[in-house]
Amino acid sequence: MSNRGKIHKAVIPVAGLGTRFLPATKATPKEMLPVVDKPAIQYVVEEAVAAGISDVLFVTGRNKESLENHFDRSPSLERTLAERGASDMQSKISGLAELAAMHYVRQGVPMGLGHAVSMAKPHVGNQAFAVLLGDDLVDAKTPILPDMFEAQEKFGGSILALMEVPEDQIHLYGCAAVEPTDNADFVRVTELVEKPAAGTAPSNLAVIGRYVIDPAIFDLLENLAPGRGGEIQLTDALAELIGMPAESGGGVHAVIFRGKRYDTGDKLSYLKSVVSIALDRDDLGPDLRAWLTSYLAGKI
Repeated sequence: MSNRGKIHKAVIPVAGLGTRFLPATKATPKEMLPVVDKPAIQYVVEEAVAAGISDVLFVTGRNKESLENHFDRSPSLERTLAERGASDMQSKISGLAELAAMHYVRQGVPMGLGHAVSMAKPHVGNQAFAVLLGDDLVDAKTPILPDMFEAQEKFGGSILALMEVPEDQIHLYGCAAVEPTDNADFVRVTELVEKPAAGTAPSNLAVIGRYVIDPAIFDLLENLAPGRGGEIQLTDALAELIGMPAESGGGVHAVIFRGKRYDTGDKLSYLKSVVSIALDRDDLGPDLRAWLTSYLAGKI
């Protein structure tokens, strides 16, 4: 039977090598690259927790120890901050370990997103769960997960997050064909295509890095042949769920995301994200905006 109800667990795959950011990521996970004053992964975890997630499973790989350390207690650092009277920062540091119950499983061989998600089966069990990709940061002012949880409770099955992108960019994403429902922001997914060739995309709706997935996905992933790039593709398994009956966990719907999203997946988009987030902050935005205006005008 399709699982509906409150989502408690999130899976966050972080086993990637981060080759686009070498040499910066030779010894530092790309998820730990700073976005202003927090690592990118912290924004993702805070987003999940704000939506009601209380249990987070990281699917990790080699050289991810600093990520685990970030969400662990650091008694010596906390003691030093307390001795210096930096109580606010001490509270922020100690609070990282209390955001949610943190768990870790290691993906020995990076065989794709679908393979990473499949490793969550023993932890997730027979309940629907969220998947959040670390390259997509969603502005806290325009959250997407609460709407996705609402859609999953309404329709059951699995829920995607879709965003309109220019037609000349849709080949960079997974793409969905959809049908309307009685809610303008909720649609039924009828087809999924991973990075369609130019001119063949069924829409300009791109799949972004937020999912709510029925546990029926696990049996499909276990028997799925490698797809694009020789990897186990999550999109391929989701495409199979589209045609399955609801009582077996099938059916795929989506929420159209109209908020603000930051992409940290490559160097240029990462830099844009850092600047955008800094400009939105009250403590940094005014001075940074003034400096950028003068710099771009050639006055600095």
